[in-house]
Amino acid sequence: MTAATAGGPARPAPPAGTRKSVTGTRKVVAAGFLLPALVLLGALVVYPIGYSIYRSFFDQSGSGFAGLGNYREIFTDDTILTAVKNNAIWVVVAPTVSTALGLIFAVLTERIRWGTAFKLIVFMPMAISMLAAGIIFRLVYEQDPERGVANAVWVGVHDTFNESAGFPKAHPLPAHPLKAGGGGSFVTKEPVSAGTPVQLPLVGVAPAKMPSDAEPAKAPEAGGDGINGTAWLDFTRGGGGKPNVVDARELGLKGIKVEAVKDGKVVAEARAGADGRFTLPSSAEGALLRLPAENFREPYNGVNWLGPGLVTPAIIGSYVWMWAGFAMVLIAAGLASVPRELLEAARVDGANEWQVFRRVTVPLLAPVLAVVLVTLMINVLKIFDLVFIIAPGSSQDDANVLALQLYRSSFGTDANLGLGSAIAVLLLLLVLPVMFFNIRRMRKEAGR
Repeated sequence: MTAATAGGPARPAPPAGTRKSVTGTRKVVAAGFLLPALVLLGALVVYPIGYSIYRSFFDQSGSGFAGLGNYREIFTDDTILTAVKNNAIWVVVAPTVSTALGLIFAVLTERIRWGTAFKLIVFMPMAISMLAAGIIFRLVYEQDPERGVANAVWVGVHDTFNESAGFPKAHPLPAHPLKAGGGGSFVTKEPVSAGTPVQLPLVGVAPAKMPSDAEPAKAPEAGGDGINGTAWLDFTRGGGGKPNVVDARELGLKGIKVEAVKDGKVVAEARAGADGRFTLPSSAEGALLRLPAENFREPYNGVNWLGPGLVTPAIIGSYVWMWAGFAMVLIAAGLASVPRELLEAARVDGANEWQVFRRVTVPLLAPVLAVVLVTLMINVLKIFDLVFIIAPGSSQDDANVLALQLYRSSFGTDANLGLGSAIAVLLLLLVLPVMFFNIRRMRKEAGR
C-alpha cells in the first residue's frame, strides 16, 4: 500500500544523484572507522614483514648487499640446521600427541561422573604462562633424584627391581692381596687353601655409606676344612692402623658377596656378616676368591633428561602437558554436538566401542580435529619460551629451534640482523601454507 492509496499525498522519489551520495557517504564513514585499524595493521604487521624481507638481503652491518647469502647460511650452518630439524620434529610430534591425548580425554570423560573435575585439572596448565611452565619443568627434569620429580619416580621404580650395591667406590690398595679381575670385579692374587685364613681388605667407602648395622671387623679364624676370611674397610678414622691388619676401629663390609672361582666357574659363594667374616666350603680349596662387580655397582641416579639425547623429547613433554587440555576442551565441545542417535545406531548394529570410536566418532569429529591440529602446528612453529628456559646452556644447541635461533642471531654482542631477518622470513614461509590450509578449510565449512 502506498502513501497515496492510504489517503496521504504521494512522496516523490529521491533524485538518482542523492542515492549515490548517500552510498558514498556510508563508504567514507566505514573507511573512517577502519582507518585506525588499517594504520595499526600496517605499522605493526605489514611494515615489519616488508622490512624483514628487505633486511634479509643485506650483511651483518646492513651496509653491504648479501643477496641470498643469509639464506644460504641457514642451510649450511650446523647449528641452524639442527634448529630446522628440531622444528620438523616439533611440528610432527607435539600437535599429534596433544591432539590424540585431547581426543582420548574428551571421549573418556564423557563416561565418568567426575569428568568435569578431570577436565578442569587437565586444562589448568593453560592458565600458566610458558615462562612459569618452563621453570616448573626445569625443576622436574633435575638430574638429582632428591630435587627432580621425574628422576625421583624413575629411580624409585628402578631400585625396586635392581637395587644399587652398598660399596660403589670400594677398591683395594696395591699392597692388598687383591687385584682387578675385569668387568669391575676384584680377585685374590693367589689361590686359597683350607685352614689358611683369607683377608679381603678394601678402601674407598665413605663412613656415611657404610651399613648402619656394620660391626667392628674381626680377624678370620685359622683351621677347619673350609675357607675362613674377613672382608673389611681397611681404613681407621682419625689416622693410625696398618694395611692388611684388622684394627679395632675398622668395620666389616657387611653383605659383600664373595665367590670361589675355578677354571672360570663359580664353585662356591658366601656373604660377609656384620663383622665382615665369611666361610666357604671345602670345595673352594685351590680357587681364587672374587668380589664380583655387583658389589661395586654405582648407584642409579636417574635419566639425564636435559642431556643432548633427550632434551627435545623432554621439552615436547612439557608442551603436551600444557596444551593437551586446550585440545581436550575444543574436542569435547565438538563431541557434544555429535548426534547421539548415530552412536546408538552403530551399537544396535553390533559395533563394539572401539569400532564406534574409530568408524563413527572420529570421522564426525574430523573438522574439529583439523582445527586443533592446525592451530597447534602454527603454535609450535613459533615455540621459544620453553626451549629457552628448560634447556641448559650445555644442551641448548641440541634443543635449538628456529624461533630461538632467531633470537640468538638477532640480539647480543655478535648480532647478525641479516641472518636473523632471513630466519624470520623462513618462519613466515613455513607458517603461510598452514594458514592457507586453515583458511581454505574454514571457507569450505562456511559454504556447507
